[in-house]
Amino acid sequence: MHDQHRAATCLDNLQRPLRDLRVSVTDRCNLRCTYCMPGEVFGREFVFLRHADLLSFEEIVRAARQCIALGVRKIRLSGGEPLLRHGIARLVEMLAGLHDSDGKPIELTMTSNGTLLAKKARALKDAGLMRLNISLDALDENIFRHMSGSSVLPGIVLEGIAAAQSVGLTPVKVNAVIKRGINESEILPLIRHFRHTGVIMRFIEYMDVGNTNGWRLDDVVTSSETLARIDHEYPLAPIGSHAQNEVAERWKFQDGGGEIGVISSVTQAFCHTCSRLRLSTDGKLYTCLFATEGVDLRAILRAQPAQSGDDAALRQRIAATWRCRTDRYSQLRHEMTEKLPGRIEMSYIGG
Repeated sequence: MHDQHRAATCLDNLQRPLRDLRVSVTDRCNLRCTYCMPGEVFGREFVFLRHADLLSFEEIVRAARQCIALGVRKIRLSGGEPLLRHGIARLVEMLAGLHDSDGKPIELTMTSNGTLLAKKARALKDAGLMRLNISLDALDENIFRHMSGSSVLPGIVLEGIAAAQSVGLTPVKVNAVIKRGINESEILPLIRHFRHTGVIMRFIEYMDVGNTNGWRLDDVVTSSETLARIDHEYPLAPIGSHAQNEVAERWKFQDGGGEIGVISSVTQAFCHTCSRLRLSTDGKLYTCLFATEGVDLRAILRAQPAQSGDDAALRQRIAATWRCRTDRYSQLRHEMTEKLPGRIEMSYIGG
């Protein structure tokens, strides 16, 4: 009962409850997407974190357990590319064993680029993963290669999506970041491909994350533009949200062809309902995707042995970090004349 009370009252300065934890398990990726890890910055000479600097699976689980005690009900694994982390299915199994104060399993999901998924989908499902979000910005091979900064073909990702569906990691959500002049021509091909398949196609406005993706407002294809383009060919009807803190605006095809979503992170900020806390690859807590600094949990995790069974200091640090949170960057974006300096990269904190 004490945990239930604490979970219900861990609110930030804007009265937003802690409900979601995003865990970046690696800062490495096998793609170089232009909006996340552009190849000219993350090239051969780029220095990634040493293995010793990464949180161990046991450390991630310790941190997650305390976040759950404070109200977290959903954990999403991300990166970088999470499937590059050796033994990732073991971490999934460890996290899948966690329950909230009512005894309910934590909702456990993952975001992946899908390129390694065909061979790993079964192991992830067997370990306890519930759902997957897959990034796929184009079906056209040339556009996909340009967007991903790689020689990988989109067919590899489609194989991964099919594997996820076949083992029951459903509903699969496919995310496409739309950048003007690059891949807005792919909106309808993606829609046509995934209609009537059970896959939920979602379109994300190109965001100004990090410091290296060369973001300009002129490059943003707004959700309203995307919806108009789709609705012209396949009439849409709105669907209500599952939860108050849901970031995607949901729509269904009027002919029964399925569901799509749009994430209007630039034009319709959802800061007022944001319930997400982020744990970086090396153990820093961030309270916003657009943060400039984090709170070090790794030092506490390594100073206090897990065997002691006393994680009060860890829980207090997490609670204090959340309770003093005031972040609402996206709502303030239009009042700024320039981006905040020194922001963390999405590949390090997770999307």
